[in-house]
Amino acid sequence: MAKVKGDIVIDIEKCKGCEVCITACPNDVIAMAKNVNGKGYHYAESINEECIGCANCAIVCPDGVITVYKIKL
Repeated sequence: MAKVKGDIVIDIEKCKGCEVCITACPNDVIAMAKNVNGKGYHYAESINEECIGCANCAIVCPDGVITVYKIKL
């Protein structure tokens, strides 16, 4: 089976900080930022590079602010 490397991009201005993506991530790639966005919400951010591109975070995000990219190695 081919190895897959993933990466996520989060639209921080649209993120409401619900934290659903954090529990959905099997590799603990996502955490809440200490900073806030323009609406005053703490937003989700990628904290490590262990993303496998499973897209669980994007699937559960109620606002659709996460884009997942993956490449085969």
